[in-house]
Amino acid sequence: MTKHIARVATVAVPVGDQEKALDFYVGTLGLEKRMDAPFGPGMRWIEVAPAGAETSIALPPLGNLTPGVDTGIRLTVDNADATNAYLKEKGVDVDDVLNFGPGVPPMFVLRDPDGNTLYMVEEA
Repeated sequence: MTKHIARVATVAVPVGDQEKALDFYVGTLGLEKRMDAPFGPGMRWIEVAPAGAETSIALPPLGNLTPGVDTGIRLTVDNADATNAYLKEKGVDVDDVLNFGPGVPPMFVLRDPDGNTLYMVEEA
């Protein structure tokens, strides 16, 4: 029998303050909290995700990780311009929407409170 990878379950984003990160990802970005469990003495394992999504984003205790990375994570939105304007109003560190032309969806970059980069891409 051949072993195979079935899916991407969770990706991790290093955060310095889990409570602040949880507030940003749930309160500002609108993701739902999927897990918040003890993870060793005085630590927590937290996962968030868009409603209905299979893959989650973990906001783990730092350990050997360093915040302020390009996560490579692309989140889809219905309307890049409207989402960008909303996040700017909320004080989120976002770049302007990029429009590359036909065949490429509008997108923009944002940074969470720890400086981790995420991408918002308009769903086609």
